[in-house]
Amino acid sequence: MPEGYCVKCKAKKEIVDAVEEVMKNGRKAIKGRCPTCGTVMFKILGGKASATPQPSNPEAPSGGGSAS
Repeated sequence: MPEGYCVKCKAKKEIVDAVEEVMKNGRKAIKGRCPTCGTVMFKILGGKASATPQPSNPEAPSGGGSAS
């Protein structure tokens, strides 16, 4: 089980009912409850979640025309 810090108990505890989520910025996190007081615990994990690769644009816009 993952371990996190409970701000209400002020101690490190194992996270109960842990669910892995992906935050808006693409990072992984674990969300669950404290086994003692039931407060929501949230732990941010290292690294980004595997996202679909962005297609690169091989065609560069050519702006080399000169107006005379």
